[in-house]
Amino acid sequence: MMTAKTLSADQISDLENRYPQVFKRSWNKRYLLPLVVIGVVIYMIYCWWFFAIGTVLSEGQWDRAGITARQWYSYEIRPTMRMSGDEVKITYPRFSVLGNNPDPEWVSVANGTTSVRFGETQALHLTGQTVIVERGSESLAIRIGADAARPVNDAPLPSWAMLSNDEVKVNFGFAGEARIMPERISITRRFMGWPNFVFDTNSPFWNKSVGEVATMITSGERIKPEMSNLSLAFNNIWYNAEWQHGDVWIKMLQTIVMAFVGTLFAGMLALPLAFIAARNIMPNFFANQITKRLFDFLRSVDMFIWALFFTRAFGPGPLAGISAIFFTDTGTLGKLYAETLENIDDKQREGVKSVGASPMNVQRYGVIPQVMPVFLSQMLYFWESNTRSATIIGAVGAGGIGLKLWEAMRTNSNWANVAYMVVLILIVVFVFDAISNALRSRLTGDRRASQK
Repeated sequence: MMTAKTLSADQISDLENRYPQVFKRSWNKRYLLPLVVIGVVIYMIYCWWFFAIGTVLSEGQWDRAGITARQWYSYEIRPTMRMSGDEVKITYPRFSVLGNNPDPEWVSVANGTTSVRFGETQALHLTGQTVIVERGSESLAIRIGADAARPVNDAPLPSWAMLSNDEVKVNFGFAGEARIMPERISITRRFMGWPNFVFDTNSPFWNKSVGEVATMITSGERIKPEMSNLSLAFNNIWYNAEWQHGDVWIKMLQTIVMAFVGTLFAGMLALPLAFIAARNIMPNFFANQITKRLFDFLRSVDMFIWALFFTRAFGPGPLAGISAIFFTDTGTLGKLYAETLENIDDKQREGVKSVGASPMNVQRYGVIPQVMPVFLSQMLYFWESNTRSATIIGAVGAGGIGLKLWEAMRTNSNWANVAYMVVLILIVVFVFDAISNALRSRLTGDRRASQK
């Protein structure tokens, strides 16, 4: 059994003197890491100053970010209360989610008082020219004059109210807000969810419970003689005027087709070109270089730029998106295929050649079996990736769900529809990711890939 021997300080010093190249590190090894750390810190400080990150963070309109986020998962109803003497008239926007004859339960009129409830402990009561605002245990009385709305007796405003010019703004948190002005009160009432997602207000099934809809479909009299109630219900869902399910799903299908066709055509063209670019397959310097430079050109121009170019050439539509994916992926897949071919095992190819096979059969039986699983795996990965990319290039006019998404975002008022399309895109990407992983695991023989 061997035992460890401890060296004395003199022995260690003697070893250091005899072998300085082992015990004494060079200047670069001693100071490189600290210099790199100092350089990174200096660069971060420079970026902070150059981009004025501190000023951007301090002056950022974070309240607007919160408002936009709320619009993704909630909706607003905006009634207006107009005063004419002692008479109060409540009006709703023309295309209200409440339909043509809105009568919400949170608005009530009793004994000359019009009340709007913003929850169990929050409400606004209008009696004559006086408004009483209740928010929890606090209350505020506001007098509406001919020229301005002001707190009664100039009482101090609570934190949830604000005086601005001739109006008083009252904030009820997530539940909404109210602007009290001369002659009118503008109400914003907010609710969770996506309104009229299944049936819009023009549908005979609108505002019906699931049981009522099921009864109308299965045993109710025909609403339209020319079609069954089931067909009518599907038609009303597909052509929902507010959510446009039919158009959204067709655009989503266009995006999937764009990704599939563009990737398929790119793989089909990249395959023969890769054989020309591979030096061990085509021992011709000029053919190799010309093909590889073609790959460099095609993939050096971003897919987004190609989409802009083809949208200009072909006009808006899926053809521009397919062309953009085709050009970009031909360059990328061609480079990957060529590198894979240059790293194959030549023994299998030489074995096929030794039996007198023709050059075409040498590639068919000596090369293709080695590389085809890898080629298909790479193409599947790009198909999955292009499903996401097709959404982005669609925003510049290349068709698909991206164009629909951009149209909804551009209005800056339809964020619930944006959220719907984003969720749909995420679901499609997750599904295609799972399919791609499963297929690639079978091609490469790696069962662990299907569990990722």
